[in-house]
Amino acid sequence: MLISKADALTWFEFFAELPEDEPLLPRQQEIALAALSQIELAEEARIEALKADIPGLKSLNGRTLYVGDDACFPKGCRSCLLGTGLSAVRKTNRCNLQCRFCYDYGEMDLQPPIGEGFWEIGGTKLREEDLDLVFSVDQRPTGIAYVYLEPFMEIEKYYGIIRKFRDAGVYQHLYTNGTLATEENLRALGEAGLDELRFNLGASGCADRVIEAIGIAKRYIPMVGIETPMTPELYETFLKKKDAILATGLDFMNCAELHLNPNNLENYWGENLYMYRQGYLSPIWSHELTLKLMRRAAEEQWPIAVHDCCNRTKLARGLNLRAHEGGWFGASSYGMEFPVIPYAAFLPILGDDSFPFLEEEPLPEGYRPGDVVL
Repeated sequence: MLISKADALTWFEFFAELPEDEPLLPRQQEIALAALSQIELAEEARIEALKADIPGLKSLNGRTLYVGDDACFPKGCRSCLLGTGLSAVRKTNRCNLQCRFCYDYGEMDLQPPIGEGFWEIGGTKLREEDLDLVFSVDQRPTGIAYVYLEPFMEIEKYYGIIRKFRDAGVYQHLYTNGTLATEENLRALGEAGLDELRFNLGASGCADRVIEAIGIAKRYIPMVGIETPMTPELYETFLKKKDAILATGLDFMNCAELHLNPNNLENYWGENLYMYRQGYLSPIWSHELTLKLMRRAAEEQWPIAVHDCCNRTKLARGLNLRAHEGGWFGASSYGMEFPVIPYAAFLPILGDDSFPFLEEEPLPEGYRPGDVVL
């Protein structure tokens, strides 16, 4: 069903008025999914056109795209996409910043604690000394990532467990906004055995002190890079400070496609949004800006790898993880992060004449506005 934009807009205006707890009937669901598919196909055509203009575009086993030096591509991403997946280690439930793109926006003070002296590993609450037991019974992951929320709020608690994973031969990377990084704690992380540090440079607005911290981190930690949701603000500020950032000696930049959930959707209300494979909901400009930045990196031959960590990459991550877990064919952890499709969020793109559908056809009888659609 190649629904037209006009018909899709009419129906989505109706769907947006329905109570959230009132499910659509089967034919209404067909209409809704047809409209989302039309938006997705039109956006994918725009993405393909942008990719065609990037010289030297590379693929990691068909699972993601990047440009630049192969040796600079983050090993944490290789573990995530090719190894036994991204195994999250969680400890800190606090952050010193509040970013409008954060998945926990507005709920920062409501994040439950892991528990004093505990770590959440594989969904299980464990103490540091329990790792010897886990290593004795479990297959060791190719890599783990320290996430949730800002580890540098209590970074001194991380050194011991990092040593444990280092001694077990597990590759480790950690995320930070960088505002609390100092030469002392960066040196301590390197000495403990951290393999890779990722700075969310967009969280601080590309602050000079964080750029300086990237350079300091590179003295002590083997791989250092940037990982931030790609937004217009980051794109503009990064290019203004590009020379200073590249001069730090960093290895990579992961350009994450911004995806929205019930916490941060309001911060981007009114933007043109699309849904990738009926899962992540994103502004269309996020992936497009990533590809524009990758083109510039390739043309100017930046001495780093720039990675397209888009929604498709997240889908590949989910498929890879489930496959390594012995899941059924096609199983994935990837999926929509809303209880129901937020139909009103798609009204701007359906009403935007500058975003045409690739192909349209009249709705069949029984699906037209005015018909009784069951």
